[in-house]
Amino acid sequence: MSIYARLAELNIQLPPVAAPAAAYVPFVQTGKLVFLSGHIAKKDGKVWVGQFGKNLSTAEGQAAARAIAIDLLGTLHAALGDLNQVKRIVKLMSLVNSTSDFTEQHLVTNGASELIGQVFGAATGAHARSAFGVAQIPLGACVEIELIAEVA
Repeated sequence: MSIYARLAELNIQLPPVAAPAAAYVPFVQTGKLVFLSGHIAKKDGKVWVGQFGKNLSTAEGQAAARAIAIDLLGTLHAALGDLNQVKRIVKLMSLVNSTSDFTEQHLVTNGASELIGQVFGAATGAHARSAFGVAQIPLGACVEIELIAEVA
């Protein structure tokens, strides 16, 4: 089954690439690797602001991370022109805006990892991952995630 058929089954429409908010580009390809810049969580078209352990729940974080994964897929599509060219999702790195006593960054990040697995399947979608708790993310966003993919 094509990646686009899976996206349709999941009722996901890929968004256009967001314009960079600072001095960077949305993606860079070198050889067979594509590096996507960090994408911040958005809700209803606006930055999803908040901090885990203070005013956001882990379940809200999973939803935010899932939303970021959809944005990342939109950027990856723009970079490649065809998501079926993805040979492997190599790694996700997740920054979770957290209080010092919040310890569920890994569970927040599952929102993105699980969607990537659903879209690409186990062979292509299983990836290495890091999830960090940080004191703040640009614009007060609750989560930021970057992605590295290998292309055929």
